[in-house]
Amino acid sequence: MPALNLDTNADQIAERLASAGTLLVACLCAEWCGTCRDYRESFDQLADAHPDVCFAWIDIENQADRFDDLDVENFPTILIEDAVTTRFFGTVLPQTSIVARMLTDFSALPGVVGAPKIRPALVAA
Repeated sequence: MPALNLDTNADQIAERLASAGTLLVACLCAEWCGTCRDYRESFDQLADAHPDVCFAWIDIENQADRFDDLDVENFPTILIEDAVTTRFFGTVLPQTSIVARMLTDFSALPGVVGAPKIRPALVAA
């Protein structure tokens, strides 16, 4: 299944994240960003390879009201979050191999102090 788009699949995202065991991988992007648009297809392929993970494509400008305190400076920004903490929050090169490596060795992501948690806003869709 390709990544779920928050603009059109908010209910599906909320349903997937209702299970505390579901890992969230969100790409925080903007429609005007050519790099993000180019990254979308490979992000969808990564989502297909990890059906047990909830992959979400979030245009932060379209969702500004929902994430008003989320500070994204560069695109694409990846957020990996479990039910307890944010494991990764940062800008990545538009290469899915980077995120794939993080998912392969999840234990190497100890958590990010002070990073945002977006799961509560997504579950309340």
